[in-house]
Amino acid sequence: MEIRKIISKKERERKGRRNQFIIGGILILVMIMSSIGYSFNRENNTSIKKTYNGFEFIKEADGSGWETGIGDFLFFFKYNPEETGENSYELKKLDNYYDKPLYIYSNNNQAEIEIYRNLYQNQIVQRMQYACPEGDKCEGDYPIKNCGDNFIIIKEDNNSEIRQQENCVFIQGKSEDLAKLADSFLFKITGIQKI
Repeated sequence: MEIRKIISKKERERKGRRNQFIIGGILILVMIMSSIGYSFNRENNTSIKKTYNGFEFIKEADGSGWETGIGDFLFFFKYNPEETGENSYELKKLDNYYDKPLYIYSNNNQAEIEIYRNLYQNQIVQRMQYACPEGDKCEGDYPIKNCGDNFIIIKEDNNSEIRQQENCVFIQGKSEDLAKLADSFLFKITGIQKI
């Protein structure tokens, strides 16, 4: 039979505190190391950067697109400005959309998503709502709008173009090009691409 050494209450508390400090120190070290590892891993995953007209574009880690900051806003694009090319069309600036409703008519989900996540999710526009262009027949119970309202009309067409008519923006092109055209529209109104 083994005889245990008698330890005073004070000695037991001292050993307990020492063990807590050791465990706490180990946990803090693990957290710091994992944060450092995460940041190195994130840098490696998003290491593709491009600068265009003073704006830095960073490729998202999953390869789904590009992000850049403009003022207080973080914009996400499927394409970077070099991929959309320079265009000479005239468009109203982003200020024209601030805190106003934006109506959209679209038969292309990807182009619509580009507009939605950059103008609505950034809370630039007051709200975004489907609408039917005046003179067209649309499925669904949508309000009929004209170019007196901020209205983006995205349609498939054999000819690619972006044009502004009063407060309407017409984005037209082949189905596979509409997301790129939507990004080009956004690059112009934000000032990333010069008009």
